[in-house]
Amino acid sequence: MLLAGDIGGTKTALAVFSPDDGPHAPVVEEIFASARYPSLEALASEFLEENGLPVDRASFGVSGPVTGGKVAATNLPWEMDEARLGKALGLRSVRLLNDLEAIARAAPFLGSEDLHTLNAGTPDPEGALAVIAPGTGLGEAFLTREGSGYRAHPSEGGHADFAPTGELELGLLQHLLDRFGHVSYERVCSGRGLPNVYGYLKEIGHAEEPSWLAEKLAAAEDPTPIIVEAASDPEAPCELCVAALDVFVSVLGAQAGNLALTVVATGGVFLGGGIPPRILPFLDRGRFAEAFGRKGRFSELLGRVPVHVILNPKVALVGAARYGLETYEDELVDQPTKGG
Repeated sequence: MLLAGDIGGTKTALAVFSPDDGPHAPVVEEIFASARYPSLEALASEFLEENGLPVDRASFGVSGPVTGGKVAATNLPWEMDEARLGKALGLRSVRLLNDLEAIARAAPFLGSEDLHTLNAGTPDPEGALAVIAPGTGLGEAFLTREGSGYRAHPSEGGHADFAPTGELELGLLQHLLDRFGHVSYERVCSGRGLPNVYGYLKEIGHAEEPSWLAEKLAAAEDPTPIIVEAASDPEAPCELCVAALDVFVSVLGAQAGNLALTVVATGGVFLGGGIPPRILPFLDRGRFAEAFGRKGRFSELLGRVPVHVILNPKVALVGAARYGLETYEDELVDQPTKGG
């Protein structure tokens, strides 16, 4: 059996999969608060001991660049090493892959029930696919055609320089440069970035902060869900929070369009991560599409690119499981048969 995991800065999902049942049907699954554990070894050991299943290999999707079988998680103080994990967990094989590569591996197999379409477009069956995912951080990946399938490629494009597209965003850039020195798209367009946008708009007096909201934000460990909730209130949406979400959506649209141009993603763009499903009304209002397609002479091309929001919260786990199961199948094919 295979142990697969989606290792996130906030939460970690672990599950055991059987080759007979495939990557969409875990035998057992559990979600953990990542910060409660000092390492992936400690977390995975607890999970395996509790369940007692005969696991002999593992694959983990991790936020961060994987090099030589090693990765330091971007938004979590864990350092992971395939060889060390294998020894600590008593497994024959451990594979690490970037979490966005995991999502990308699952994206071509998602059904209509897993997606919310922002632009149906005209998909090119031979074109590349792109994934951009604002969650705790901002992840990116893409897929290129290879034979009858796709080859997934990780990326750290979320850490590229933030490029403002208007006066308000120019002011935001200067504000964040004063604080951080380097301003990436992740500083704006992620769970950690939204409070930065909110703080800037509050500082320049874009709208008044209600006293009840100030109290909630001051007491919150993570202000992002509170900002999203206040902006989405159907009875009395907070003007300052709505403005922050509007900037967030515009920046996300612009960077998704940048990614689509970079890899010529005429097959489609997928929005992953935990935030897009929570802000669908804001994504549907037109700001995202306007920013996505505002690319001068290439606006017409981007107008034909399909854009979907991934609704399935387990997509990264499914992708990590698919990678692990496919790797195992490849190993079986490469094994020599008896007698030569």
